[in-house]
Amino acid sequence: HVQLVESGGGSVQAGGSLTLTCVASEYAREYCMGWSRQAPGKECEGVAGTSTAGTSTHYSDSAKGRFTISRYNRNNTLYLQMNNLKPEDSGMYFCAAARNPCTQVARTDFYHDWGQGTQVTVS
Repeated sequence: HVQLVESGGGSVQAGGSLTLTCVASEYAREYCMGWSRQAPGKECEGVAGTSTAGTSTHYSDSAKGRFTISRYNRNNTLYLQMNNLKPEDSGMYFCAAARNPCTQVARTDFYHDWGQGTQVTVS
C-alpha cells in the first residue's frame, strides 16, 4: 500500500483558484491516481483520475473545463489545478491510488489507498 498526503486546500471566493497537491510515499509511477471529494451529507464522488504515466485522464462532468489533473512521478506527486471555483465545489478532497490497469479511474470504489483529505471551501 502507498501512503498519500494531501495539501493545498483552503477558503476561496467563487471564481477563484486553488491547486491541490498529493505526495505519495513511494513509486507513484506504479499507481493509477485520482481525486475525489465529499461534501457534508453527500456521497463521495470522483472528480478526476489519471493513468500511471499521466497520458490518460478522466474528469467528472462538473470538473471538465475547470479542473486539471497532472502528475510528476519523479517527485511522486499528483496535482489538481482548480479554476473558476463554485460554492458547489466545496468539500473534503481526497487523493487516491490503485494498481494498474487504470480502467476505472472515474470510480471511487476503484481505489484502495486514500489520503486523509484537504478541505476546500468556496464562498
